[in-house]
Amino acid sequence: MLVHSVTALTSHPVITRTIIVIGEGQHDHASAIQLENVSFVEGGAERRDSVRAGLEALEGNGVTRVLIHDAARPFIPSSVIDALLAALDHAPGAVPTLPVADTLARGAETLGDNVPRAGLNRIQTPQAFHFDAILAAHRAWPDGEEATDDAQMLRRAGHDVALVPGDAMLEKITHPADFAAAEARHAANLISRSAMGYDVHRLAAGEELWLGGVLIPHDKGLAGHSDADVALHAITDALLGTICAGDIGMHFPPSDPQWRGAASDRFLDHAASLVRAEGGTIDFIDLTLICEEPKIGPHRAAIRARIAEILNLPLGKVSLKATTTERLGFTGRGEGIAAQAIATVRLPEATE
Repeated sequence: MLVHSVTALTSHPVITRTIIVIGEGQHDHASAIQLENVSFVEGGAERRDSVRAGLEALEGNGVTRVLIHDAARPFIPSSVIDALLAALDHAPGAVPTLPVADTLARGAETLGDNVPRAGLNRIQTPQAFHFDAILAAHRAWPDGEEATDDAQMLRRAGHDVALVPGDAMLEKITHPADFAAAEARHAANLISRSAMGYDVHRLAAGEELWLGGVLIPHDKGLAGHSDADVALHAITDALLGTICAGDIGMHFPPSDPQWRGAASDRFLDHAASLVRAEGGTIDFIDLTLICEEPKIGPHRAAIRARIAEILNLPLGKVSLKATTTERLGFTGRGEGIAAQAIATVRLPEATE
């Protein structure tokens, strides 16, 4: 949800900086998400404390307008952002709203009187503010009193808050059933892409043989700048291809000494993170290993399991095949091992 929210915000042309407010001890987990052009600030015990921490991190940076958003609303239409920012031209705050369509009534165990719904609004986020006004409202808020949202804090400080049309896509994900609805809503806006990756490495004495993240006992290993795992390299290139992100050499150049002997699961994890940062879902990996030796069959289950583990996929979404070239070519002569991989992902249509 966080990735979807941040991607929507950072892709908007007017938004120039994004701060994610995290809890105590969450820095390592947050950094592993590998989101670009964001910074992290540690929040407080309550939501109000966390928002204030984020606002104060922006103070003194020339910020004049700010959006405050709950990541539990991961789908943010750009049209809502446009409307909020336009409303700030004539008001110090603005919120997206939806009309109340259901009948409202008082009561706990038995039905009470209806509540007129005329003039009632469902308030959503993101909410937009003049920076100085909302920061002052937070600082003036009484200790020990909690606020339902930031817009109410601005109203308490004596400012008007404009209403703009919200969107059903901004429904908050709160209960378990909400996740299924969100997945269905997200899937309807995705397109499928497939891309192929290919790699080959030379077999050499004195080297370890890594295939699919598994160390294979053999009298020779694959030679290369990293651990030369052709299987993971091919899958990495396939995933990078689905998002038009170049090839493995662009991200991990062999001329860079820091990648000498590096485990290739780092490369594959990086490619998967880039796909997910684009709002993508990895649907399937199909890998073919081409060699005369070693025999892949005895190691098939371990290789599939390791690839699934690296990509955080169910085992049924990773396919592994092996073939020979009938003693033809460099693989047939036992000079090296080749790998071909196809990755299938689903991505938002707007992905370039």
